[in-house]
Amino acid sequence: MNFLSHFYFDRYATDPYHVLGTVLPDLLKNADKTYNIHPEKLPEHPDKAVNCIIEGWKKHLEVDKYFHSSDFFAHHSHQLKLVLAPAIQGSVVKPFFLGHIALELILDNLLITTGKLDVDDFYHHLDKVETDKLECFFDYSGLENPERFFKFFSDFKRHRYLHTYSETPQIAYALKRICMRIWKDPFTPQQEESMTEVLLKYRLILAEDHTRIFNDIDSFLK
Repeated sequence: MNFLSHFYFDRYATDPYHVLGTVLPDLLKNADKTYNIHPEKLPEHPDKAVNCIIEGWKKHLEVDKYFHSSDFFAHHSHQLKLVLAPAIQGSVVKPFFLGHIALELILDNLLITTGKLDVDDFYHHLDKVETDKLECFFDYSGLENPERFFKFFSDFKRHRYLHTYSETPQIAYALKRICMRIWKDPFTPQQEESMTEVLLKYRLILAEDHTRIFNDIDSFLK
């Protein structure tokens, strides 16, 4: 799941460090794909904020494990792969990769556009995180060179990029940005246009079905 889908399960949370923990694995991956830590294996830390980050991190892993093993994910990521394949014919990007990411982005879009969460609430939590607490967490987790993360995190908070997920046509652009981390020129303008058409149509299918996976995960977490 993507950032906002993870936040959905803690949209009423009051602790910013817990909220940060629920999205931190993906933030780290975005900042530098070589980062590799496993705080979920560590014992309790004396600092409450550090422990809250770790608990949020554990919840992230639980949610992703359930989501990626669900029939919902298997079905919709496969269907998206099938309908996106003709749109990106000739691209270096594999349709199965695109189907996976597209599903997660559409779910984020639906959470915003159906009023199930407020993107500003998410960013307000991140704005409350104190750098020294995060540094303490990274030191405890053994993360080397956290400077790259702090630069990315500062930009992430400043640009408020997740607001663009409310604009359905921007999903194709977000997909392109993600693919550009791996491939220099993943799509032609025509492929982007075709992807947008496909995603707009498939969003209508997910609009009727997306609450099921969130309800299932909610029940699992309880």
